Formats: sequence, structure tokens, C-alpha cells
Amino acid sequence: MELKLNSLNDANWWNENNINIPLYDVQEVINKTNANPTWLHFGAGNIFRGFIANLQQKLLNEGLEKTGIIASDTFDYEIIDEIYRKYDNLTLLVGLKPDGNNTLDVISSVTDSVKANVNDESEWKRLIEIASKDSLQMISFTITEKGYAIYKLDGTMMDVVAEDIKNGPVKPRHAMSIVATLLFERYKKTKAPIALVSMDNCSHNGDKLKNSVLEIVSGWYKEGYVDDDFINYVSNEEVVSFPWSMIDKITPRPDESIKNSLEALGLINMAPITTSKNTYIAPFVNAEIPQYLVIEDKFPNGRPALDKAGVFFTDRETVNNTEKMKVTTCLNPLHTALAIFGCLLGYSKISDEMNDHMLNKLVNKIGYEEGIPVVVNPGIINPKDFINEVITERLPNPFLPDTPQRIATDTSQKLAIRFGETIKSYEAVNKQADLKYIPLVIAGWFRYLLGVDDLGKTFSISSDPMLDELQKVVSNIALGKANDLSPVRALLSNIQLFGTDLNKNNMSDKIISLLDKMLCGENAVRNTIKEVLS
Repeated sequence: MELKLNSLNDANWWNENNINIPLYDVQEVINKTNANPTWLHFGAGNIFRGFIANLQQKLLNEGLEKTGIIASDTFDYEIIDEIYRKYDNLTLLVGLKPDGNNTLDVISSVTDSVKANVNDESEWKRLIEIASKDSLQMISFTITEKGYAIYKLDGTMMDVVAEDIKNGPVKPRHAMSIVATLLFERYKKTKAPIALVSMDNCSHNGDKLKNSVLEIVSGWYKEGYVDDDFINYVSNEEVVSFPWSMIDKITPRPDESIKNSLEALGLINMAPITTSKNTYIAPFVNAEIPQYLVIEDKFPNGRPALDKAGVFFTDRETVNNTEKMKVTTCLNPLHTALAIFGCLLGYSKISDEMNDHMLNKLVNKIGYEEGIPVVVNPGIINPKDFINEVITERLPNPFLPDTPQRIATDTSQKLAIRFGETIKSYEAVNKQADLKYIPLVIAGWFRYLLGVDDLGKTFSISSDPMLDELQKVVSNIALGKANDLSPVRALLSNIQLFGTDLNKNNMSDKIISLLDKMLCGENAVRNTIKEVLS
């Protein structure tokens, strides 16, 4: 059996194998969406396919919505060809329970997939057509933190963005320039309202999106490409809104064992692929069961009834508190700590790390002792209940094939939020001297950048947009010798990287001291962690 639209006609086969298939007329939904699209999404990866698309699937199954989602990607066009179109835009969602039992669902709410490629005339024309439709209510995003970045580590604008501004809204290449261009096309054709909803795992994501788009639009204004009215259109949140959100669901890279279990059922062509841009993806998504999505209810052109699929719609302050609870305390800092030390200590699964008494104790200390005291209860989710679920159920799930190597991706883009916000909360009450475990993780990150594990063996550092610049900082550092750590100390002042100047408090002294200990030789990382925990 293949994952194709015409295969769904054989309902008996799917039912016999306990695979849920759509309860609605898929072709009818495709036709209605093509005629009057309501939802366009950028970032066609696993969190979208395994969480967001499934929300709309539930609404379609219950007859609460009539249209699906159009997926697009600004970064990796191979995803569209090899994973979307080859499988008629279907995804097989595999829900991984801690008891080893899986749920299986065919997700068909994605009705079309389009490449955000200005060099492909037909694709680009189609994207502009979708973005300009009055019916379009929202454009959502899961493009990761780096997708919104338009400045380099030194504070200068990225070359590609500078060129996009110089060239005007004609052939944009950066994701934010593409979004700005689509808004310009919508403005020229309809001036219809729209919500641009970042669903990425970063603090104040709506503002990150808005600020980057406005920076490009302002650049075009200075160059004479756009007028005052367009600036006003994009700046008016009653017309073009940028709601904040908090998202949470662990969707690891597709695992070979899941592929094997699906093939054992009789499904063919389920093998994961790695694209030329190093995207790990498959026709299926393997994901944990718990999931949370909280969105600021600011949709000037209407929105899907996602609240009936479990989404919390609320005000900005509640979103902010929920996001800070999760991203700065109850999950993401723990994930990053496990990622860094997991790579250094030779682990390949997050769940195995949770069986390491020392690492388990470390994430408990980071979460309960250093994070929870500065968390504001958002009201809709209890922080202690949330972190209890993370530490006792989610991270230890042995059937969730998540890796420290995946979580370590783009760490430079995450530190300011996952640790910087907590540090700033302590700075506000002058309690930074009490922190022990967050400085340990930051020191561990610099040790990680050497690409040498705790036994002295080299390993591959996960991709990071700042990797070249960062490795220059540690280029003269080596294990087992007296090292000049002044370049590291200088970088600790970088507010863009850490969210605050760590040299203005005693954090930098702690970090340098801990890093120095981790450089003593083999087993120095584990010994340093033990020392801090004791």
C-alpha cells in the first residue's frame, strides 16, 4: 500500500491496520481551498506536519472547517518535491506513547504545496496569487529562530538581506524579504487584512517576525520602492497583525525503526531522506503525544476554529507568560543542557540521558531550582505540572527517538532566550550570584564548540548559522593545556548572543572558571558537572 490519495479508497486496508484516514471528502476540500484559500504556512517540516496540520485535520473531520492549509518552504525546495508532491501532500503521523503503543493517522489537511522560489515563475506566480486572495486569513510560520534573523553576530545586516533591500520587492531571497514582498503584492491587489502568525519556538516570536519584516519594508521605503500607505498598511496591527504564540510538541527526526514498523504493515516507500540542505525528513512524522499551542487572539480577517481542536486563544500577556514558562524554564533550557552534554558525553538519545543520574539531576536543578522561582504562572497551564510532565514522562520516553545532536542545532540562536531571560530575571533582583547550573551549561557550550568529546574523540558539531564565527573564538583552545580564554570572555559581553552582558555581573567569572576545568583533559566534563552538583 502506498501513501497516496487514491489508496485511501481502500478503507478496509487502513482500518484493518488501525490507521485512521480522513472522514471527509479530501478532493472537495482541495477544490474549496484552491478557490478560496484561508491558511498559508511557511516551514514545511515535521512540527508543522505532525502538529499544526493535524489540528486542521481534526476540524475538517468534525465538519468545523471547509478548507485546508497550503504549505510552502523558503529554504528547502526538495521537501516539496520529495515529501509533499510525491505523496499527494499526505503525511502519516505516528504518535509515540511511553508504553510503546503507537497511534497512526493519515493527515490530508495540506491541500497544496508551493515553493517560495522567485526563480521559478510558475511557483512564484502561484504563491503571489494565494497571498493576494481576500479569503486568506493567516500566514503562519515554523521556520526556526534563524529564519527571522537578518543581522549577523557582529550586528551588521546579512548580505542577502542588504541585497534584497537594494533590489526592492522584485526577486527576494531571504525568508523575511519574501514575506514582505507577498504583503506588498497583497497591498497592491486587495489591501485585505491578514494575520502573520509565528508558531516558532522562540520568545516574542510575533515581534521577531514583525521587526524583521518592517526593517525590510523601511529599507524599501528609503530606497523609494514603496510609499507611505504601504508602510502604514504593514504597521497597522488592526489590518496586518503579528500575534505572539507558544508552541510545544517534540517531533524528532524520522527514525529507522518507525520506518521498519510501517513497512511491516505493508506500506511501501516509507524511507526517510536527507536533502542536499541536510533536512532529515520522511513521508511519516514520529512525534510524542503531548502538545500545546497558545496564540494571541488577534486575527483581523477571521481565523479557523482552532480553539475547538485544543488551541488556547488568549491575550498577549498570557501568551508571554506561557511562553516564558516553557521556553525559558520548564522545557527548552533542559533540552539544550541535555543536547550540549549529551554530545560531549557520547549519548545519541535524550531518553538515555535521563537514565544518567548526573544529567537527570542537572536538569532537575536547572528547572526546579533556578527556573521555577522566577516563572509567572500563566493561569492556563500550571508551571509545576508542566515541568513534572516534561521530566517524568516526556524526556524519559524511550520510544521517542530524539537526539542531543538534533536539539544542539542552532544553539547560538537559542541561548539568549533559553538562559538569558532567566539570568535577566535574577539580575532584576540582584540575585545572579545564586546561579550555578546555567553558567555550567554555557561553559559546556563553549567546550562543545571544540568538537571533541569528554574522551578526547572528535564529533560532528550540529549546524549553526554562527558556527564559523564561534569556532574562531575557540580556535586556539585545546584539551590538557593552559589556555588563553580571553576571546571567550570578550564574547560573553555579546547581548545578541546571551540576551545580557555576562561580563557586567559575576556570571562570566563562573563560566570561565568552569570552562577551564572542563579543558583539563579526558573526563573533565563529567567531573566538572559532578563537582557543581555536589
